[in-house]
Amino acid sequence: MSGLLALLDDVAGIAKVAAASVDDVVGQATKAGAKAAGALIDDAAVTPKYVQGFQPDRELPIVWKIAKGSIFNKVVILLPVAMILSNFAPWMIPPLLMLGGIYLCFEGAEKVLHVFGGGHDHHEEDTDAPKVTAAQLEEAKVAGAIKTDFILSAEIMTIALSALPESSFFFELSALFIVAVGITILVYGSVALIVKADDVGLHLAREGITRVGRAIGRGIVAGMPTFLKLLLIVGTAAMIWVGGSIILHALEQMGWGAPAHLVHDAAHAIGQGNGFIEWLVTAALDGILGLAVGLATVPIVLRVIGPVVQMVKGS
Repeated sequence: MSGLLALLDDVAGIAKVAAASVDDVVGQATKAGAKAAGALIDDAAVTPKYVQGFQPDRELPIVWKIAKGSIFNKVVILLPVAMILSNFAPWMIPPLLMLGGIYLCFEGAEKVLHVFGGGHDHHEEDTDAPKVTAAQLEEAKVAGAIKTDFILSAEIMTIALSALPESSFFFELSALFIVAVGITILVYGSVALIVKADDVGLHLAREGITRVGRAIGRGIVAGMPTFLKLLLIVGTAAMIWVGGSIILHALEQMGWGAPAHLVHDAAHAIGQGNGFIEWLVTAALDGILGLAVGLATVPIVLRVIGPVVQMVKGS
């Protein structure tokens, strides 16, 4: 009997350790996912445009197709690559992180320029493209969305990997898997709500039982265009801010910590111990750096890299 009690006690102890490990994995995955806020917001802001122009009954199926492609990108392709890099070539993570930060800055700066009539919106439709059927257009839209998602997912997974503490192979694998699945559910669940919000509002406005319900429906319909514009603005600002922060972090990991220390010292001097003010100053300085890097990158991408890519595609 005493042996059985001892065994049960051991099992309970193992269960507690396992539960603590699961909590730790989930906690670290949540922190790592939060580091990718800029890419997340941009993903949620960009994706709704891929369902524009389709019948309402095709909106959710399109979002579901893109979400499945996103899971494939993260779990089947990017997760194994991340684990290989982490265990066999960790020195490659900071440069890749730097590239991801520069890409975020480029995307954000290009959107800023587009607002003021400059830059080049590479997400716009090709007006010279031949006419296609609705099914072909849907497949093309989904394929384009999944390609865009692959770039954003690569950034998310790299950022998440760099944010995880040094740990065992299975800890990193579990945490990154949770990040991949959790972020996909969060982003495309939000996208589904966004693209159907106007339909819900219209239904409430027409079929609402109470006057308050109908008023809420009209408010949703009237407010969605403003909400989508606000989402794009927040997404752009987040990309630039997070991109600048990633660049500073990557530089620090590669042995050049002076810029990051300069930002930290400036925020501490201005904030005088006020945590919120210090965070605000840090975010502003990160954003200034990110915008400067993005504005410097735009002409290089559009005038050098873009033509080279088109030339390669043409050949």
